Amino acid sequence: MGMNALFSPELLLGKVAVITGGGTGIGKVIAEDFAQHGAKVALLSRNLDRLKEVAVEIQKSGREAGAFACDVSEPEAVRAAAKAVLERFGRVDILINNAAANFIRPSEKLTSVRWKKVIDIVLNGAFYSSLEFGKTMLAQKNGRIINLVAAYAWTGAPGLAPSASAKAGVVALTKTLGAEWASRGVLVNAVAPGPIDTPQTRERLWPTSEMEKQILSSIPLGRFGKEEDVSAITLFLASELGRNISGEVITTDGAQSLGRGAMDLFKAAR
Repeated sequence: MGMNALFSPELLLGKVAVITGGGTGIGKVIAEDFAQHGAKVALLSRNLDRLKEVAVEIQKSGREAGAFACDVSEPEAVRAAAKAVLERFGRVDILINNAAANFIRPSEKLTSVRWKKVIDIVLNGAFYSSLEFGKTMLAQKNGRIINLVAAYAWTGAPGLAPSASAKAGVVALTKTLGAEWASRGVLVNAVAPGPIDTPQTRERLWPTSEMEKQILSSIPLGRFGKEEDVSAITLFLASELGRNISGEVITTDGAQSLGRGAMDLFKAAR
């Protein structure tokens, strides 16, 4: 039994959830979990083919899902996607800002192109999406926005200057909108995962057993997180269980952010 099976299968019944970056990794698992718990899901990403594959998988389970091509770094594209989602589903109740861009590189080797790409997708994308889908939620006087950030957003992280800066901006946006929109029924929060064990992270961040051991040693809990660990928190925040929470960031990293995790990750990946 998966951890998220502890939630009622009707936890999000009747809700429409938009997940950016919903074709892979954490976004894909969140989409599948939300569908399993009653939500209709709209998947957004630049890679439409990958999104369609996920949507088909969800539809085979008897749930409703749609795939929408969207580059969240382009405000016009987000506006068009929001219109298409509303035409398809009629409403939007939940937005998961999960689209991301990231790489590990010493700051002195950064280019303006790479810096701008990360800021555009992570920070600007979260703002554009929150604005367009948030308008619908504000009109409904009810909604949830959950941003995926990282614990290094408030500490910085060696080798991750663009991502740390962008995520810090998203944290500030979360707190600002969390306070600004709470009285109007729209709750805005964030989830900060630590190292999550996926095929992609194994290939990019700890491709050798030595690197894996070094990063594990930085996690007091002694294990990597799973995508389901992140999805469980988003389920909680997206449902009525989280009705009294707004403007908060919940960290799920096995206490790594309380130690030297960022520097260890940088050294292992160099």
